[in-house]
Amino acid sequence: MTEATLHIRLPVLLPHVHDERDQCVQRLNEWLLNRKGIEQSHIERENGEAVVCLHYDANLVSLLDVRRLAEQAGVAVANRYHHELIPIEGMDCSDCVVVLEHGIGRMDGVLTANASYTMQVLQVEYDAQKTSRAAIERRVRSLGYEVPATGLRSLYRQNRELLFVALAGVLTLTGFLLERNGGPVWAPLLLYLGAYLYGGWDIAHHAWHALRERRFDTDLLMLVAALGAAALGKYAEGALLLFLFGLGHTLEERALDRARAAVRALGELTPKTALIRRGGAEVELPVEQVQLDDVVIVRPGTRVPVDGEVIAGQSAVNQSPVTGESAPVDKMPGSQAFAGAINGEGALEVRVTRLARDSTLARVMRLVEEAQAQKSPTQQTVERFSRVFVPAVLVVALLLIVVPPLFGVPFQESFLRAMTLLVAASPCALALGAPAAILAGVARAARGGVLVKGGVHLENLGRLKAIAFDKTGTITSGRPEVTDVVAADGRKANSEWRMADGVAVDASRVPAEAEEVLALAAAAESRSGHPLAQAVVRAAKAAMPDRPLLPVTEVESLTGRGLRARVDGRSVFIGSLKLLDENGVCVPADLRDRAEALESAGKTVTAVAVDGRASGLLALADTLRPGVPETLAELRRLGVIETVMLTGDNARVARRIAQEAGIASYRADLLPEDKLNAIRELVEEHGQVAMVGDGVNDAPALANATVGIAMGGAGTDIALETADVALMADDLGRLPFAIGVGRATRAVIQQNLAIALGVIGLLIVTSVFGLVGMGAAIILHEGSTIVVVLNALRLLTYRE
Repeated sequence: MTEATLHIRLPVLLPHVHDERDQCVQRLNEWLLNRKGIEQSHIERENGEAVVCLHYDANLVSLLDVRRLAEQAGVAVANRYHHELIPIEGMDCSDCVVVLEHGIGRMDGVLTANASYTMQVLQVEYDAQKTSRAAIERRVRSLGYEVPATGLRSLYRQNRELLFVALAGVLTLTGFLLERNGGPVWAPLLLYLGAYLYGGWDIAHHAWHALRERRFDTDLLMLVAALGAAALGKYAEGALLLFLFGLGHTLEERALDRARAAVRALGELTPKTALIRRGGAEVELPVEQVQLDDVVIVRPGTRVPVDGEVIAGQSAVNQSPVTGESAPVDKMPGSQAFAGAINGEGALEVRVTRLARDSTLARVMRLVEEAQAQKSPTQQTVERFSRVFVPAVLVVALLLIVVPPLFGVPFQESFLRAMTLLVAASPCALALGAPAAILAGVARAARGGVLVKGGVHLENLGRLKAIAFDKTGTITSGRPEVTDVVAADGRKANSEWRMADGVAVDASRVPAEAEEVLALAAAAESRSGHPLAQAVVRAAKAAMPDRPLLPVTEVESLTGRGLRARVDGRSVFIGSLKLLDENGVCVPADLRDRAEALESAGKTVTAVAVDGRASGLLALADTLRPGVPETLAELRRLGVIETVMLTGDNARVARRIAQEAGIASYRADLLPEDKLNAIRELVEEHGQVAMVGDGVNDAPALANATVGIAMGGAGTDIALETADVALMADDLGRLPFAIGVGRATRAVIQQNLAIALGVIGLLIVTSVFGLVGMGAAIILHEGSTIVVVLNALRLLTYRE
């Protein structure tokens, strides 16, 4: 057998799959393994991206045939197994989630069903050979819910619950006033019955469908309590219960709409049309009709309509809606432009690199919607608790009706206490506490340029005690810069020029000798494409912007040692001290000592000789990103007790960078598998550990950390795909904000649970012992529900 392999990017075969753990990936592999000549099919990561790796017998099947089979398999799987996100109307409480998930999940052909009350959507995966979206929508309607319509019908549906609640309130108040002011006996009763009809319509509807699905929910508790009150002749209390319960639902819905609007606002940032240059003319088209490689004209003060590359023009662009960066970013030919960013005063021409549906902002919107539909660990725990708690309350209420009368308690009093208990123990606030906070937290993070892919990751951000950082490209800029210029007069090192980020420190006092060393070196290095040479040229231009490069002739590259050149008529050697020794240049002892000291600090040292005399030294190193020490200090303030830098560089370099950044510890000389092992050790030691990297070389470590955080999500597909959290700007300074939102979200969830459990506990005790009436229980119950929702919405105003 002649074995060969073929790698194909997963999105090429399954464009609808955004997670390599999706079951469709396993189906794809199984389909391929049943084809002649294919020995293995599995997922690997290549440059941080998921790829399908196919091992095949080249004697039985050709490369072209394998590729064709893979594409056929992708089409077959995609055509059969569909993933849909269906908006739902009529979800007026968290119990609706259970009814929908159970009702849809029982359908033949439905593989998974995940409903979100906070987002009002149903995520469903189904087998198209057994069912269809239309059938699922019919099932949704049979459960008492609706798929959004348009026009007046939609407007009525959106506001019907509010209308019915208002009618119930008016009827209840009118009946109460007539009852207290001597009206006809039948009139208040008729009004209360009307209040029961309007206030209880949706409650009864949902309770009935829940019972059909063999589920007990809070709607059932409230309906039984209201009917029980009527059985005792307390129509006013029952009508008030239904009115306040419905009003609470309506207020919750309106409040949560504010959080949903924060997410929808992201999608409204992109213009609906784009100005395109075609055939020598400028044409305005809907963004959906813009093609790849079209040239889009972005006028001053307008939003960028598509993702693309700037090919003409210069302008400062505010891309905070996408990346969260506070300052405008200068754009010039070769720069990336993102849909939704706001152009400044210059006109730009942008070549389209992504279709409108695939823009960074569009992908962020999809991922945010999916994230808000996912259940956090706390939410899952609360749902499991509620499934047991509600039936238990019904049992206790039944016992409260039956047992006390056996000991002489009047039946009417016992029955009323039982009905009050049903109201008191309804876990509405408990069920809403976590999902409302996750909804608001994910929305606030997205508005701040941080993409969190689910409630579990947001909660985990709030628990972090340790963070590991990749060095190159995360802590540092990823490219060498000149850090020191040392000049000598042939006898001693008598002048030194410190640099920071390629710019002179206190440039007004630059020693003439040091300036001359840098000028000569930059002129010679300008003829080289080596990264260190380019760093010298950048430093000279930044530190001496008004001084042109000196003329250069006779450049000779001395492989592995440096170069020789004639600069402004003088003979210049640039390279190691060994190069100077080989060419008879005398290097002063103190200059050698300074070189050793710089090398001990983890820097690369280059010596410069002019006309046979040692002129000075240049020290180069990978430098910190701006603001890194401040970021690390802010993380410590937020409660991160351990920071670790992981790098493949040697210990000297790692020590220098860690000290400059303020990182507590470092691990050097690491291979990719060593980084993975380091993360596992940190997880064992601290429990909750984040890994921060660029999403390319750090994929295994990102995947094994509690939270994988990738930088530069706006610029790379890989960062969006591999990490649990993506900082959309290539800026480590957004990390404290991300962790701050996580901390705040977790705190709000804990506050909400404390409020909900406290009120439920208080009302259960007081209702059982008859210390609180039904009216007070209703007000406290509905009040606690509204309080937890409003408390969650505070996250939308979270400030860094």
